[in-house]
Amino acid sequence: MTEATAARTVLAEHVLAEHRYTPDPLVPVLGEKWLPRDIRCVASARRFVRDVAFDWNTAEDVPEVAELLASELITNALTHGAAGSSATRAVRVTVSREKALLAVDVHDACPALPQLRQAGSLALHGRGLAIVQAFSHHWGWALTPYGKSVWFQLVAWPSQDMCADR
Repeated sequence: MTEATAARTVLAEHVLAEHRYTPDPLVPVLGEKWLPRDIRCVASARRFVRDVAFDWNTAEDVPEVAELLASELITNALTHGAAGSSATRAVRVTVSREKALLAVDVHDACPALPQLRQAGSLALHGRGLAIVQAFSHHWGWALTPYGKSVWFQLVAWPSQDMCADR
């Protein structure tokens, strides 16, 4: 790493540290969990997302699908999100409700953007975001003042009017 690159990285981390990301206060947060940067925490985070979806009486298969998709995003944040950030920075998982949609957000301190890849038939990795894309109502990412958020939405309460969500 050159001195100029190192200086830009330090400056970017300083600027990001001065800003605090706050979720939209109008979107009800149903649950939030902070994870240490340790891949062994994926299982408890998966259970957390599944349990929140179940507790809030989502449609039949939503807890299991939310668990699967959250597992993909959390694993990505814990494995790929560590690049360029301190090992002490936590990953935050929030579950919220936006009308008929359950939204799961995974926040990490690394500003590197997620990349949807085409995995080969024998590849062991590279299918996570394709799974999220295939099974979610909608998914995406956003840069935040402290890194990024990768999220997905599932239709969890189908009796709600979906016209306003499109």
